Amino acid sequence: MKENSQSLSCVIVPVSDRQLLLPNVSIAEVVDLNNTKTDRGTPDWLVGFIDWRGLSLPVISYDAANGKELVVPGGNRGRIIVINTIGPNHSQLPFMALVTQGIPSQTRLTEPEIKKVDAQPGPADLMQVEVDGEAAWIPNLEYLESLAVNAKP
Repeated sequence: MKENSQSLSCVIVPVSDRQLLLPNVSIAEVVDLNNTKTDRGTPDWLVGFIDWRGLSLPVISYDAANGKELVVPGGNRGRIIVINTIGPNHSQLPFMALVTQGIPSQTRLTEPEIKKVDAQPGPADLMQVEVDGEAAWIPNLEYLESLAVNAKP
């Protein structure tokens, strides 16, 4: 069987009301959801900050960044994904973090397996796609990075 060189390793990330689709290379690490610290007067989308490899990273609620309610999972369900930033503020903030509603899963996708869907995106959404019959959202990483840069520990 010939290996398809046009496939992309991706991660499906469950958030409150949808699942996100990210390239595997954008995720630096998946860590347990614990020890987030936050102060009063922080933005609604900010879950808190985590200490990760000597850095204080803002933890963003994708749902709240999209104008919905901040939902922090209870028990052992939630995780935090640490994402490599790629925007103009990369030197100031090389990583940011998102809270998930479950454990992300890896998949390999080819172009024919992904179909763009006409849907009204929120500010944190780049676009909606269909992957093997299931809806997924590609996040607007530039927007999320702009939020993260403005978060103050």
